[in-house]
Amino acid sequence: MKDVLIGVGVFAIIFGGAMLGMVLGKGLPDPHISPESRDAIRTIMAMLGTLSAVVLGLLTGSSISSLAEKESELRSAGVQFIMLDRTLAEYGPETAPIRALAKDLLAQRIHQIWPEEGGAVSLTALSSGAGINLVQRELFALSPPTERQQWLRSNALENTNTIAESRWTTVGQIESRFPWAFFVVVVAWLALIFASFGLFAPRNASVIAALLVAAIALAGPIFMMLEMDQPYGGLVKIPSTSLTVALDQMGRA
Repeated sequence: MKDVLIGVGVFAIIFGGAMLGMVLGKGLPDPHISPESRDAIRTIMAMLGTLSAVVLGLLTGSSISSLAEKESELRSAGVQFIMLDRTLAEYGPETAPIRALAKDLLAQRIHQIWPEEGGAVSLTALSSGAGINLVQRELFALSPPTERQQWLRSNALENTNTIAESRWTTVGQIESRFPWAFFVVVVAWLALIFASFGLFAPRNASVIAALLVAAIALAGPIFMMLEMDQPYGGLVKIPSTSLTVALDQMGRA
C-alpha cells in the first residue's frame, strides 16, 4: 500500500508541475515567451532531462540488483537444505529425526516469508525462534564412530552454518536500501521538466491528455522500482519455487 501511495504521489507531483506550468504561462510577459527564451528554456530542460534519465537508470539498476540478490539468497538456501538432507541420509538411519526437524524448519521458513493470508513478510516472525540451531544441537549430540561419519557430520554442520547465515541475511534485507535522496531529486527534476512543457504548450484537451499519459508512464516504472526493492510482499514478489522444491525433495533419499 505504501508503494502505491508513493506512486500516486509521484504522478500527482509530475502532472501537477505540468498544470502549474500552464497556469504560469498565461501570465508571462511577452519577453519571457519569446523564441529566444523558449530555446534557452528547452536547452536547459533537455540537459535536466538527460540527468533525470541517468538517475532513473541508476535507480532501476539498483532495484533490479536488489531483487536478484534476494532471490539468489533464497535459492541458495534451498540448495543448502537439500544438501543437508542428503548428507544426513548418507550418515545413516539414526539421523531420521534430524532430517524431519530440518524439513519442519524449512516449512516454517516458507510460511514466514510467504504467509498463507498474504501480505508482506513479518520481520518479527522471521527473526524469532531458534531456527537451524536446533539441528546443530542434534548434530553435536551425535557420536560418529567412523571417519566417514565424522566427515559427513562436519559437512552437515557446514550446511547448517550457511543456512543460518542465509536466514539472517534475509532478515537484514527486509529493511529498504532504496536511495531515497536520489529518488526525491529525480522526482523534483521531472516536475520541473513537465512544468516547462506546460509553460509553452497549447492549452487544450489533447495536450493535457498527452501530459497525463506521460505522467502515468513515468510514475509506473517508479512504482515498480519500489516494489522490486522489497519483493517480499505486494505486486512484485519473489516466488517460493526454490524453497518449495527443496521441501519436496527433502526426506526422499
